[in-house]
Amino acid sequence: MKAITLLGSTGSIGTQTLDIVAHHPDQFRVVGLATRGNAALLAEQVRQFRPEIVAICDEAKLPELREAIADLDPQPVVLAGESGVAEVARYGDSEAVVTGIVGCAGLLPTIAAIEAGKDIALANKETLIAGGPVVNPLIEKYGVKLLPADSEHSAIFQCLQGVPEGGLRRIILTASGGAFRDWPVEKLPEVTVADAIKHPNWSMGRKITVDSATMMNKGLEVIEAHFLFGVDYDAIEIVIHPQSIIHSLIELQDTSVLAQLGWPDMRLPLLYALSWPERIYTNWEPLDLVKAGSLTFKAPDDRKYPCMQLAYAAGRAGGTMPAVLNAANEQAVALFLDEKIGFLEIPKMIEMVCDRHRADNRQNPTLEDILESDRWAREAVNEASLAVDQKVAISI
Repeated sequence: MKAITLLGSTGSIGTQTLDIVAHHPDQFRVVGLATRGNAALLAEQVRQFRPEIVAICDEAKLPELREAIADLDPQPVVLAGESGVAEVARYGDSEAVVTGIVGCAGLLPTIAAIEAGKDIALANKETLIAGGPVVNPLIEKYGVKLLPADSEHSAIFQCLQGVPEGGLRRIILTASGGAFRDWPVEKLPEVTVADAIKHPNWSMGRKITVDSATMMNKGLEVIEAHFLFGVDYDAIEIVIHPQSIIHSLIELQDTSVLAQLGWPDMRLPLLYALSWPERIYTNWEPLDLVKAGSLTFKAPDDRKYPCMQLAYAAGRAGGTMPAVLNAANEQAVALFLDEKIGFLEIPKMIEMVCDRHRADNRQNPTLEDILESDRWAREAVNEASLAVDQKVAISI
């Protein structure tokens, strides 16, 4: 039985991971749970899975959590704040930590888990996008495994099993195209928040669903693939595949192409990250190619999805630029979800902030450099949004 800890337990990744645990109680047990602020759901999860330690990042929700589980015996260790989440990440005999916390908030607890010798089931893109220059050396230093738990990178990882060193030629990331894949570019100024959070294929959180609509998620995945698999940016391509049946592909040196297929279901890559190198039987619906029907592909439209090229540029710039890109995107998406900026202002804000960072881009950054760049980029987006609102020019 494998002992696991789950960061971000009340989000989409977390609830699907716990669904796997519930259906395979002979394979997995939960040591720790942590979440941002959903005390009620976290309490339900504590009752069902009986972890040894739990944390809630929002310290104001700690009394609610304690009250909701006050009758449990034995009581888990209950912590709060970012330090509490990091403590859960490094705690006890957990063998693997699933990092389902959205955004750069997942970086520090992931590092805490690595330094405690835990394998990482990586469902948090930002760990490598922002922190890759720091995280990859730590993975090597502490001798832990970093296993991708999102659908695209899991697909690549699965296809690479058995490929000899040097055999990989190209990575092809598939993309659904998001909520606006069938919209003409001219209609994008009319986009509302309600439009942007309606994903045609996947059930995800609001932030990542907006990233899918801008296809920044795919740009971020390009950077992540670079760090995960050591592939040059020129050898990582994106293709729109509306059916989301092929989750990504690899091309080998002899031009053979391998793909991983399945219904759009995040549980499959999560299960593989937890069970690798084993394959665990499930009673999930098998893929039926006849039922799936036609599988189609097309090139992404750079006019509709400018965020993709911003991500490629940031990745090639290296250093702290990917951290700035990621933080600027997180903040711009948050402003959009709060209806403070329009949909088309998201890439404009990101590009402006990245341009301003060029002179200060730090190659071979430390963790402190990355965290400072993240903080600066968020402030820069907020300042820029105020400037747009007030129609004044400001210097950041």
